[in-house]
Amino acid sequence: MDILNGFLRSEINNQELYNDIMAYIISFHIREGEFEGNEYVIKKLDQTNFIIFSEYVSPNGKREIHGAISLYRRQLIVSINDYARTKGLCITEFDWYNGGTD
Repeated sequence: MDILNGFLRSEINNQELYNDIMAYIISFHIREGEFEGNEYVIKKLDQTNFIIFSEYVSPNGKREIHGAISLYRRQLIVSINDYARTKGLCITEFDWYNGGTD
């Protein structure tokens, strides 16, 4: 299974988590950081660049990342919203999304 589909299946499965993830992605007040979901982490590098990866902690306590995908904000939002529609979630529309340039 590819990383993006795994992320969508694991993290976009209820309205509350969808809302939290979208708020993190679109927030102009969060310039960089990590959002830890159920299984995947969304790393915000800046306002438009994101890395998604699943994270495992080995028995010796070391962080292991076996694969990652990088996405632009628009691409990430479109993917999340497309998947959320299939799950019957209420999609948040954003003014910048319809006319933005990123």
